[in-house]
Amino acid sequence: MFKNIYVPVDNSDYSNECVDLALEFAKGTDATIISSHVYAAKMHDVRFRQMESGLPEEYQDEQELEKQRAIHDQLITKGMEVITDSYLDVPKFKSKARNIPFIGKSLEGRNWIELVRDIKESNYDLVIMGALGLGAIKDSQIGTVTERVIRRINTDTLIVKNVPAIHSEKPSSGKIVVAVDGSGHSFGGLKTAIDMAKQTGRPLEVISTFDPYFHYAMFNSLTGVLSKDAAKVFKFEQQEKLHEDIIDKGLAKIYQSHLEVSRKIVEDEGLECTARLLDGKVFEKVLQYAREENPWVLILGRIGVHSSEDMDIGGNTENLLRLVPCNVLLSSRVYKPPVDMQAEESIEWTAEAKERLKKIPGFVRPMATAAILRYSLERGHSMITSSVITEACESILPAGAMQAMYNIGDQMRDKMAKGEDPLEGMIDDRQHELEKKYAEEVAKVEAEEANKPKTLKCSSCSTYLGMGTVKCGVCGAEGAALVPVDMSGFQAGEAEQSESTTVTTFDSTEVTWTKEAQDLVETFPQGHVRRRAHARIEKNARIQKVDTITKAFAEKILNEKADGRKEVAVAETPGNGGNGKETGNGNGDKGHLQAYGDPALFPGKNFSKGPVDPTRFLWTEDAIARIEQVPQGFMRENTRERVLDYANHFNLMEIDLDTCQKGIEESIKVMTEMINSGATLDDFLPQKK
Repeated sequence: MFKNIYVPVDNSDYSNECVDLALEFAKGTDATIISSHVYAAKMHDVRFRQMESGLPEEYQDEQELEKQRAIHDQLITKGMEVITDSYLDVPKFKSKARNIPFIGKSLEGRNWIELVRDIKESNYDLVIMGALGLGAIKDSQIGTVTERVIRRINTDTLIVKNVPAIHSEKPSSGKIVVAVDGSGHSFGGLKTAIDMAKQTGRPLEVISTFDPYFHYAMFNSLTGVLSKDAAKVFKFEQQEKLHEDIIDKGLAKIYQSHLEVSRKIVEDEGLECTARLLDGKVFEKVLQYAREENPWVLILGRIGVHSSEDMDIGGNTENLLRLVPCNVLLSSRVYKPPVDMQAEESIEWTAEAKERLKKIPGFVRPMATAAILRYSLERGHSMITSSVITEACESILPAGAMQAMYNIGDQMRDKMAKGEDPLEGMIDDRQHELEKKYAEEVAKVEAEEANKPKTLKCSSCSTYLGMGTVKCGVCGAEGAALVPVDMSGFQAGEAEQSESTTVTTFDSTEVTWTKEAQDLVETFPQGHVRRRAHARIEKNARIQKVDTITKAFAEKILNEKADGRKEVAVAETPGNGGNGKETGNGNGDKGHLQAYGDPALFPGKNFSKGPVDPTRFLWTEDAIARIEQVPQGFMRENTRERVLDYANHFNLMEIDLDTCQKGIEESIKVMTEMINSGATLDDFLPQKK
């Protein structure tokens, strides 16, 4: 498995656990353990010279100073050597007792610099470092030395975070878990996980996560702020239908295929593994999974599928490294499964097939191409023809999805050739027919008994399916694996129905919420966290065909564990928008005005004329009512900031409806100019850092 295992030591609890793990990996193999300790004798020498002016008067004589310098240098150098040798004796004697080859290194200099230099100059297969060292305090997450080293090396690195001697709250499940996202680094981590499972005999589990809720939340937040012309460009109803009918299921199939490819790789190595497909934000879902399962080690690709090659560490990996309770292995190893390699090297496309592929809209073309390649390779095709594309699409995409994409592509090209808006009127007869069938199906379902199951759930991958489905479109399960979902426990009672509210979503779909369910969402912190929780509940209700969203249903979605494709709660404590202050009832009372003038809601915000103090503005009831029409979250906050910026620019003290409207118009004007200049949806959304 590993030939050369490198373990920097400092005699901390984490360091000693690193040594024990290295011994476990080396047991029964021909591996060598190399251990080092870095001491900074020169730093102490410089510090002593800086303190010389503070020595007692009897030491100020030049000869005495030179004498003291020599004594200090000798003591420091010798003392550091003795400490280093003592630290290295721990792994040395443990290795000797197990007949494992050992090499000790004493390095002098700045700790992280010397470690990085040594790792880059050596042929280590694995670096094992403690997440924390002797300088750890209560709130420490990752030590500075460890963090600086992992950002600068490209060797597989195991970060020890779980030390049984000091972390006895929850025992480890003992699993080796690897997260795959289709990147070479994640599949490289899978190969390392296989080697570890063989060496240690521990169970192996593969997880994969996709996020079908991001666009739903974003679309919902945009509707209240766009002008009519801007809204036409986005075509929310068509966008959401495209996501629900094609992209969400396509994403599920892609990440399910990562699990299937992983399973085949594991089986080829003579092992077995379990697999889980999780849906939600990657960082959130994997963190929840790690907290629930507490695996022995979580293996993550150093960078992900969307990272550039020169990235030091991916965002999800970095966040998980800080917060998961278990050991984390950062995989720098890159491996491409045979499926992808053969598709790139051995499969050709006919001219007709290439032309047909071009008709697929650009934003889903890579997804469709990868799926067609995989389908063709699994069936032994060396040449992809138009008929092979048809077979593949019928097999891997929902019914009618491919034709819908072709129609969209054809209409967009025709419009562009005529100099017209390519998005105008792109819903063709086929799509109208699908919508009509969908409406008929909904009416049919609504006519059934209230407690009769309306949805099937695949017990294999946890995908929700419509009644009458005979085969899961994601994992292919059928028959008894498709189980009716009993929603009778989530029906709204008469009292709840009397206080329910029906709202129209951005794509003109009506959704009914009980007051208790809405109040539950209000306990989440304002902004993206609340918006995302709202999107999870609402989209799951639409998928599962829930007539009215009750508090019981909302709690089910928010609190289910990360077991297959279930949802996760974000809010941990109830409150009023997370600021602990009264925000009023929305009718212009004192509490509501306080929310708009509370500086805690504008931490560090800067505007065109410098920092704005929100407390110096008085909002009228009409102005507050207008700003409340903008969807909650970053869109409302940004709009409010634009209004404050406008008022500050003209030195206004009171924000009335007219001032508020002018500020909003300035915001819309900027957005419209961006649209006319060719801006896309991504230009209006928060950019990931």
